[in-house]
Amino acid sequence: MKKRIHNIKSVITWDIQKNKIIEIEKPEILISNGKILKIDKKIDKTKNDIDAQNAIITSGFIDSHTHPVFVGNRSKEFIMRSQGKSYQSIANEGGGIISSIKSLRKSDYKTLYDSTKINVQYILNNGTTLLEAKSGYGLTVDDELRSLEIINSLNKELLIDIVPTFLGAHAIPPEFQNNKDEYVKLICEEMIPIIAEKKLAEFCDVFCEEGYFDIKQSRQILETAKSYGLSPRLHADEFVDSGAAELANEINAISADHLMAISNKGVKALQSGNVIATLLPGTTLFLGKSTFVNGRKLIDSGIEVALATDFNPGSCTINNLSLIVSLAVLYCGLTIEEAFKGVTWNAAKSLKREHSHGLIDIGFNADFIFWDIDSINEIPYWFGKDRIMKVFKSGEEVYSGYKIWFVKITISKTFIIESSFISPQLQSINISKLIIQLFII
Repeated sequence: MKKRIHNIKSVITWDIQKNKIIEIEKPEILISNGKILKIDKKIDKTKNDIDAQNAIITSGFIDSHTHPVFVGNRSKEFIMRSQGKSYQSIANEGGGIISSIKSLRKSDYKTLYDSTKINVQYILNNGTTLLEAKSGYGLTVDDELRSLEIINSLNKELLIDIVPTFLGAHAIPPEFQNNKDEYVKLICEEMIPIIAEKKLAEFCDVFCEEGYFDIKQSRQILETAKSYGLSPRLHADEFVDSGAAELANEINAISADHLMAISNKGVKALQSGNVIATLLPGTTLFLGKSTFVNGRKLIDSGIEVALATDFNPGSCTINNLSLIVSLAVLYCGLTIEEAFKGVTWNAAKSLKREHSHGLIDIGFNADFIFWDIDSINEIPYWFGKDRIMKVFKSGEEVYSGYKIWFVKITISKTFIIESSFISPQLQSINISKLIIQLFII
């Protein structure tokens, strides 16, 4: 079934041939079977025309680092940090990742499924149409399998593309606190083989950090994952320089994430390889730190930079990539164009989806955000505010945000204000028009 999108103010996308952002004014887009078939100034009408309402259209955002499979929240830890406690000290007291592990293990399948579904739906509503989702709050064979099965099921159920990542090496579970190597053995000899056999994950990630998994353990896990066909990625140099960036280059990881504490040696390592640096400034903000990663230095060194939310229950509850763009521009030294590329094209490359996602081009997925803005400068400018009119996934409308389409005032003995709108709060009610009459006495 073909669809035509018309009345578009402009299309803004990264252009891989010109290596820059381009803006196409007043085009029309033809969609067929969820793909972009044609982009032209004038396209013949179809039976399924879509009026863009003079919106600016970009490709759907891509969030390449999230942890959405959890139940409950860790708001008490948020308060503890606001009172001066560090992330590491909270973890040492039984909070942090271990707290989420305990909650997930206690939950039944439906509870975990429903919680994850809600998390993913919020992410979609904020304009993300391709999502990387990690396991990592189970840390037993059964609970990691359960988490990945939920991710794969939601990928089939919801109109959003979800890429599953196995993160069994997220923390040392309580039962292995005195024997880390034995847990590494469990990951390598039991978890990875069965996950690969069941084809439940595309990537394998490791939290390579002081107090979690060291370089030797991380290398062992990721080399094992590679031997089973899982592509490596890394939580790297978040709190201290652990040498994780160098390891990412050594094992040909597709992405090294966080990098707030990366050394000059680590920068050179990423520079010499094809590792994408995925920046997560929302985590720095949420943890109340000022040590934002120097994205300017990375880009000037020739390193490709992606941006992601790191959405999780403990260190970053931000699920909005527009806000991440704002933070990257304000605190990481990126230009707006570089930040936009980081949540579209570069993010697609970090998930091996650069041939189908991240651009508005012929043959690519018809994943779009309709914006109530005049330029992409407004995406970071409207800090934390929703300027999204609609979200389309594979040519289907999946979210409609608040938008006043017109206001008409008639002056007589009665003032009539007529406003047509769609509001998220009113979507469950069949209301298309609101009429308010103000009588003159």
